[in-house]
Parts: sequence; C-alpha cells; structure tokens
Amino acid sequence: MEMQTTPKTSYQVMNRDAIKYIAMFTMLFNHIAHVLLTRGTLPYIVFEEIGYFTAPVMCFFLVEGYQYTRSKVKYGGRLFFFAVLSQLPYHLAFHYGNLNMFFTLFCCFLILVVLERVESLWLQKILCFLLILVTVISDWALVAPILTLLLSKNWGEKGRMWASYVGIAVVFAALNLQGNMMQDRMNGQEVSLTVRAVCDTLCSGIAVLTAGAAVLVFYNGERAKKGKNFSKWFFYFFYPGHLAVLYLVKLVYIK
Repeated sequence: MEMQTTPKTSYQVMNRDAIKYIAMFTMLFNHIAHVLLTRGTLPYIVFEEIGYFTAPVMCFFLVEGYQYTRSKVKYGGRLFFFAVLSQLPYHLAFHYGNLNMFFTLFCCFLILVVLERVESLWLQKILCFLLILVTVISDWALVAPILTLLLSKNWGEKGRMWASYVGIAVVFAALNLQGNMMQDRMNGQEVSLTVRAVCDTLCSGIAVLTAGAAVLVFYNGERAKKGKNFSKWFFYFFYPGHLAVLYLVKLVYIK
C-alpha cells in the first residue's frame, strides 16, 4: 500500500504540514459560517464551501499516516480520545445531535484495520459496510469513510486515486443538492433548481476536487523540517479548541 516512487515535479511545493494547516484554516471558515453567520447569506455560503476542502484532505493523510505510524494502537487511541474530548464543544457550538468528525475518522481508521487484518474478503466487505453505515450519525457521514476505503484500495495508483476524488466529488455534490432542496422544503419555499442551489452544488464538488489536487498534485511527500511535534499535536487540539472558542464567541456576542 505504499505510494509509488516517482520523480518530484515543479508542482510539488507543499509538505504535509502546510497542507494540513490550510485544511485547518478552511475548516475554521466552515465552522464560523455554521456557528456565527446567517444561513443563506453570501458570506455564509462562501465560508461553508471553503470548508469542504478539509475532510477529503484528512482522509488522505489518515490513509498515509496509517502506513507510517509507529503504533497503530496509539494512533487509533488518539483518534478515539479526541473524538470523546471534542463531542461537548461540538455539541455546544452546533447544537447538532450527531457525533463529531473525529468519530468519523476513527471509523475510517477501523476500516483500514479491517482491510489489513481481516483475511476473508466477504467478512471484510461486511465489516467495512457496517463501519461506513455507522457514520450516518456523525459528521461527513458515508462520504469520508467511502473515500478512505477507495484511497486505501487504490493507494499508489495516481489515476485511480484521482478517480476516487472525482467520484466522491460527484456524490458529495449530489448529496449537497438534495440537502439544499430539503432545506427549501423545510423553510416552506418552492423546491426548485435555483441559481443558489446549483452554485452551491458545483462549489461543493469543486472543493473536494481541490483537496484531491492538493494531495495528488502539490504534495511533495515530506513533513515540515521544523516544529514536527508541535504540528502533530496542534492538529489534534485545534478541533475541540476552536469549537470551544466559537461557542464562547456566540454566547457573548450573538443573542
């Protein structure tokens, strides 16, 4: 499951940590939209769409990290710990009844464990299907675990990995369109393919493809030379930390 070694190109200008910092920044935009901005406004739509870049990037690095981690038990344990740690700030910030993104990533991690450890093909399929199904109660339901599964299966084959991102972009855009139409129905509006709904759908797919480009075209396969340990833990703590801050901002400034 190792990436094929190919000569680096002039496009491969970003290391893993740089891409992850961008992903954290875009996630912040998305969460600012959902916590602090008015739904349906232009700033809300722009901030929300920018944030769709994050999850597809994290799925890629989860698959890569699974290969190179020194302890898969500790890796999975960290994901589960931060899933639990993040749930309260996630609920306070969003008031959603579902589970946070770390739970989804933990399920993605378990899919990778199944693919590696379970020899029976049929048992693999059943367990992977169940783990994908479990994510219906968490953030980035179905899409993130399916992308993780596809990336793992096609790892090292750039063409097939691109196809995975394209397929997920289409599925995610379709789900986004359906969600927009359901929201219109809930708001008592006429359900139709409005310009807003179409643009929102296209942009959501483009965000997923942009994530694919970041890791398949611009990623150089390296880590930052300085601050490796800081970056590692920053990426874990940023998620519950920024959610707590957004909740406090909403509590103080938004009545």
